[in-house]
Amino acid sequence: MFGLIVSGRIVQTDAQQISENKFIFNIQDADNINHIVVFLTGQVPFPDGLGGAVYFCWPDPISGSSWKLLGHISNSKPSAIFKITQLKSGGGGEVCTSHPFGQVDQSHLAQIGISAEPLDQLAQQTPEILANTSTAEPFLEFSTKMLENLFNYSSSFAVTQSQMMPNPTETYVPMSSLRNWFQNFHRRLQQNPYFWRS
Repeated sequence: MFGLIVSGRIVQTDAQQISENKFIFNIQDADNINHIVVFLTGQVPFPDGLGGAVYFCWPDPISGSSWKLLGHISNSKPSAIFKITQLKSGGGGEVCTSHPFGQVDQSHLAQIGISAEPLDQLAQQTPEILANTSTAEPFLEFSTKMLENLFNYSSSFAVTQSQMMPNPTETYVPMSSLRNWFQNFHRRLQQNPYFWRS
């Protein structure tokens, strides 16, 4: 029913069924993998109203292994690509011993678990990568780069007062006012990335 592609390797269709609604793929030598694709082979669809929650487990000798939700697949979304690089650092997720998929003992063996669950339940789950991503961080980075770009662009047109050519249709803004605005906006953005909403 399921297939797995690990970037740079041949397709795996050898999922082990460990219960009525749970399946596991083993990924050997998983240290250097970054992306995986989980898909339905097309031979057997999900029963109506069901889809598959896709989990990733990476063994960590220090913090313990944990199952982390990657996302889901369904008959209407028969494949999904997942980036797992950041999830291999351990921490977060559920400790494997408490998860229905069980414990991973080998240190270089990762596992992908697929759990058949109701579609309405899948829609309410938040994948690990989204749960740990702050929307403020990328926004703050974008805003800072945008401010720097505006300031640098405007500065490239700067002229001294002696270089200015009289032109009654132009309005001039002192660079010091642009610099002050930039510094104030950047400071407020650092304190609260959403200050501009109020």
